[in-house]
Amino acid sequence: MEQKELAQTLGSHDPAVGLRAVGALHRLAEQVEAAAVTRARQQGWSWEQIGDALGVSRQSVHSKYGR
Repeated sequence: MEQKELAQTLGSHDPAVGLRAVGALHRLAEQVEAAAVTRARQQGWSWEQIGDALGVSRQSVHSKYGR
């Protein structure tokens, strides 16, 4: 779902449309988070710094993105 289409669906009164929009937003947020974590690691950020920025523990973010 594109951002323009997503913005249009947010005003819908149809629960199915709204739930699909929520799913699309969740997937987009996951992609943005992954890219930001990758950039932070490339710039030398610690897992603790990344976790603090995301509001989660370093263990949580390392478990999710550490390879």
